[in-house]
Amino acid sequence: MDLEAYFARTGYDGPRTPDGTTLAALVQAHLAAIPFENLDVQLGRPVSLAPDAIFDKLVTRRRGGWCYEQNGLFGRVLEALGYTVRRTSAGVMRQVRGTAALGNHLMLVVTLEGRHWLVDVGFGGTQAAPLPLAPGETRQPPYTVAVRQVDGWWRFEERYAAHDPFSYDFRDAPADEALFARQCAEMQVDPESPFVQNLVVQRRQGDRHATLRGRVLVERGPEGETRSLLQNAEALVERLDQRFGLQVPEAAGLWNAICARHAALFPDA
Repeated sequence: MDLEAYFARTGYDGPRTPDGTTLAALVQAHLAAIPFENLDVQLGRPVSLAPDAIFDKLVTRRRGGWCYEQNGLFGRVLEALGYTVRRTSAGVMRQVRGTAALGNHLMLVVTLEGRHWLVDVGFGGTQAAPLPLAPGETRQPPYTVAVRQVDGWWRFEERYAAHDPFSYDFRDAPADEALFARQCAEMQVDPESPFVQNLVVQRRQGDRHATLRGRVLVERGPEGETRSLLQNAEALVERLDQRFGLQVPEAAGLWNAICARHAALFPDA
C-alpha cells in the first residue's frame, strides 16, 4: 500500500494516528475525492478484485469504482495505518430481493477502543461518517442514516426527505470472499443487474451529494434537491469531468444506450 500516493489522491494531510477522529476525517476525504461509478461495466471492461488493479484504477488513474473497489482500497489503507478491519458481506435491499442479494455489497467493520464501527465509503456516499454498530439513528445531512436490528440481521438504512429508505442487511461476521467474487462477476454481465442496465455515478462532498443516473443529474444539499436532464454526449463527458472529477471521454459512446434506457423508463418524458 503506497499511502503517500493514496493521500495525494484524496488530498488528506491530517493526522495518521489510528483513532476515531482520524477515521472520520479519512472517510470524508475519500468520499469527496473518489466517486462511486460503474463506467467500466457500462463500457464492457472487466472489473478486477485484485488489490493492485484497484489501486491502479482508483489512485493512479484517478477513477472511481463500486463497493468492492472502494471499500477494498479503503480497508487496506486503514490496515496500513494500524486499524483493525474486517471485510463484511451485505445484501442490498435483502428484504425485497431475498438471500440472492447477499454478497452484492462489501462493507467494513472497524474495531476501535473496544467498539465496532460500521465504515462504508462504497455505498454511493450516503454514509458520511463511521457509525457505531449499535441500534440508533443520526443526521448526516442531507440524509438521515440508521443502524437497526431486524430479525437477526443488522440493517444500515439511509433516507432522504420523504423518499423510501434504501438499505442493506448483514451479519456481524467475516465476509465470504468466494461469494464476493461470484457476485462481482455476475453483476457485470447479468442483464438484470442495475449496473448493467444503468450508468450510475455518485459523489459526496460535505453535506452535498450528486448522483447521475443515465441522463438525470440530481443534486442534494441543505437547500433541497435539484434535477437536470443531460441533452447530449458532450454534456455527459463534461459533467463527468467537472462534477465528478472523471476524465473518461470514451463515455460519449454510451450516449445512445443511455437515451434508449431513459426512454424505456420514462416513456412520457
